[in-house]
Amino acid sequence: MKLTDRPEWKALQAHYHTIEPVHLRDLFATDPDRGRTFTAEGSGIYLDYSKNRVTAETMTLLYRLAEAVGLRGRIASMLRGDKFNNTENRSVLHTALRLPPGSKLEVDGVDVVAEVHAVLDSMSAFAESLRSGTRKGATGRKISNVINIGIGGSDLGPHLCYDALRHYSDRSMTFRYVSNVDGTDIAEALRASDPAETLFIVASKTFTTQETMANARTARAWLVQALGEAAVSDHFVAVSTNAAEVSKFGIDTANMFGFWDWVGGRYSVDSAIGLSLMIAIGPDHFREFLAGFHDMDRHFESAPWECNLPVLLGLLGIWYDNFFGAQSVAILPYDQYLNLFPAYLQQLDMESNGKSVTRDGHRVDYQTGPIVWGQPGTNGQHAFYQLIHQGTKLIPCDFIGFSKSLNPLGRHHDLLMSNFFAQTEALAFGKSPEELRDEKCPEPLIPHRTFTGNRPTNSLLIELLTPRTLGSLIALYEHKVFTQGVIWDVNSFDQWGVELGKVLANRIVPELESATEPSLEHDSSTNTLIERYRRQRSK
Repeated sequence: MKLTDRPEWKALQAHYHTIEPVHLRDLFATDPDRGRTFTAEGSGIYLDYSKNRVTAETMTLLYRLAEAVGLRGRIASMLRGDKFNNTENRSVLHTALRLPPGSKLEVDGVDVVAEVHAVLDSMSAFAESLRSGTRKGATGRKISNVINIGIGGSDLGPHLCYDALRHYSDRSMTFRYVSNVDGTDIAEALRASDPAETLFIVASKTFTTQETMANARTARAWLVQALGEAAVSDHFVAVSTNAAEVSKFGIDTANMFGFWDWVGGRYSVDSAIGLSLMIAIGPDHFREFLAGFHDMDRHFESAPWECNLPVLLGLLGIWYDNFFGAQSVAILPYDQYLNLFPAYLQQLDMESNGKSVTRDGHRVDYQTGPIVWGQPGTNGQHAFYQLIHQGTKLIPCDFIGFSKSLNPLGRHHDLLMSNFFAQTEALAFGKSPEELRDEKCPEPLIPHRTFTGNRPTNSLLIELLTPRTLGSLIALYEHKVFTQGVIWDVNSFDQWGVELGKVLANRIVPELESATEPSLEHDSSTNTLIERYRRQRSK
């Protein structure tokens, strides 16, 4: 049945008209204990969703929608390895990457858990050899600089997690991440590096990704110029499945760490793609990281809807996206270590659910994936919070904070978290003209200083940022995206939208590099831009 024809959807539409005029001030006045009842907890994460424009009836109607689309069965289907990615006929088993030793999950007759742990063991041995200094570079010097070369999930996942867990990292080593084909990215990474002490991790499943291989070839030439051709095998490793291309590049296939076609790039940080992270924080911390993912996987699989964190976040997102017409969601971590978390979730969510057709190819008649953006607090407060507070757009926000700081310095953490709590309070309740008049605010300024409030927020409070809680936090959002994809009936695990631009770029590259004037057969805009580029470049 079409989503918008379902009685559960129509019930939510009717209910929206009763909720839309109601202010959060009234909801809290009617239910003073709301801040304790509209909460849930799991895997070390406490969620307060009381500052949302919902009632118990709203949530019941949303749970009924989840039941109507068969969410519980879809979760089970994904977890057991069914070919959930229907356009590519693949299983979707990033959850298998964090199953504990001794677990068993067969896909097409193969125990994938055994394969996962075999790779983890190889990664661990390699990471320990680098950290201890037993594995050295070609000149006999200890590796102290690791450069991860990838793009998309092969870059953003390990980069985010390295930044987030830097507190736990080996500070005698430097880790850099290169993804952009813009030569500046690799040039700056190499400029600060010593070839004799540098290891490159080239992360590309096919070992043919255009941007990644361009950067890898530049890094290889830099190393060879300094240390000679024979040094390549000592200073390069691969995360790939294409042994032939890896070997052709000069990398010993014994130093190739594999993963599987049932792992999508944006879900791959807990696979061999996380090798740089394991080197940085050590194998024991990396396994704690995986355990955090698994904690949330189990919670998602078994918790009732009313206390299931990914389902709650997913359903609240549906409520604002499809009934209030919100077009974006802001991710606002109050921890500098999570600087890249909004960008990471941007890729996770927008690449997964940025779809306009259903799983069976029919055009949707409702909004799907939101625009995801954000920045750590308190920096964002001095940038875009003005629009969230007093602008014309409804922007639901997720605030993410920690009760303890990894760097307790004087009053810093209390100042940080006071802003966390204050912002969610201000967004919910605002400030009325009557309150301003009581404060003797000049009448001409009252319209400018009025805050309407009624701006929805989720508060996620965690005791401490650790490898385990970071794994749980990432998995929470993975499963939130899954929940919404199931309800919208889109395939959250393909990304055909990134392909067309790549195809056209491969066509244009020879035209840019041609020694003679190429015959251009694009549209007039593209032709003119290429011609101008060639003229200016040649000056």
